[in-house]
Amino acid sequence: MSTTEPNGFHVQLCLDLPPRVANLGVGVHGTTGLHDVFRLPDLWQLHLYRYAADLTVDGVAHAIRPGRVSLVPPGAVVEFRYGGRSEHLYAHFELPESGNPLTVPVMQDAGAETPILTDLLQQAIAVAPRNPARAAAEVWAALWRVAGLAAPAGGVEERGHAAAAAAVAHIEAHLAGPLTVPEVAEAAGISHNHLIRLFRAETGGTVVAYIRRRRMERARHLLRESTLSIPAVAVLVGIGDLQAFNKACRRELGAAPRAIRAGSGRSQSRPAPR
Repeated sequence: MSTTEPNGFHVQLCLDLPPRVANLGVGVHGTTGLHDVFRLPDLWQLHLYRYAADLTVDGVAHAIRPGRVSLVPPGAVVEFRYGGRSEHLYAHFELPESGNPLTVPVMQDAGAETPILTDLLQQAIAVAPRNPARAAAEVWAALWRVAGLAAPAGGVEERGHAAAAAAVAHIEAHLAGPLTVPEVAEAAGISHNHLIRLFRAETGGTVVAYIRRRRMERARHLLRESTLSIPAVAVLVGIGDLQAFNKACRRELGAAPRAIRAGSGRSQSRPAPR
């Protein structure tokens, strides 16, 4: 079967809000048959591969190789042809239909990101039975990293988009810890000042404002969708001081953490801009 190289076919998705994870785990195929065809009408599919095989998505062929990652949209007809026992990590999930769309290749080489993506998906699989909210957060972080994998074609604007995506991926993966603008710039491979200019152009705001907003969006999600204690949520969004967390929730989300957990606070999909 002829196959397209990575980055040859693209999909659009919105990652402004976390996914609703329907299923995830370790898929083992090719033991009882070498050919699978299926379709998930309402769910996205994220696969991180450990084998060589052929994949066809809605008639477009892609080469599966170890260390490649695929992102298949809902409703696509998927056909796998295996060469034997084949094992991959997977997540099936729903995404919001509105938001800022990102264009991502169906198949990409994860390269140096492979260990990080593996760790994120394995953590999601491990915690899913007892903590679905954290599992969704791990899958969300993995999706942002997948979105940042595409190599720029070389233009100044495209390099800027790639650096911004790398910066966002780093922020998403490190919201629980201390984050500084120089650290984010280093992770994105650009200077401090370039990152500031880039974020202003891409988001209309500052890096610090973006980090604050994302922490509060994650806090709201964890308060409403998990049974984690309020101090635990504060730690997971990088605000270890409970008094500071209470003030941040009131300022950015319009209510105290307990009220947000009970369903109060601003109802829009993100905090009001500041």
